[in-house]
Amino acid sequence: MARVSGVDIPDNKRGVISLTYIFGLGKSSSAKILEMAGVDADKKVSDWTDDEANSIRTVISENFKTEGVLKSEVQMSIKRLLDIGCYRGLRHRKGLPLRGQRTKNNSRTRKGKRKTIANKKKATK
Repeated sequence: MARVSGVDIPDNKRGVISLTYIFGLGKSSSAKILEMAGVDADKKVSDWTDDEANSIRTVISENFKTEGVLKSEVQMSIKRLLDIGCYRGLRHRKGLPLRGQRTKNNSRTRKGKRKTIANKKKATK
């Protein structure tokens, strides 16, 4: 397995797909990286030479934020929203969706497992 940005990327896949295993890189950015490094996008990782792998590593390190650096930047952005107490920060704090989605029926991913509330007992006459 080739190691790029601290991640073992799979050898048996094309370069464009393998680079998406790195946090912060998608298909379009990995295609740009391979183009900048001068490597064929359809070439499998196992067929890369050492020079090609090194050029890809340098392109990523110079031009893209990935893995730990990107994760810490995202966390700092969320912390900033929490500290200033804006609407998005409050939604982060409450664990609710931030971008205007409805919460009556959906948003189970953000809200977590259902918390069942018992029905009120009917008053007897």
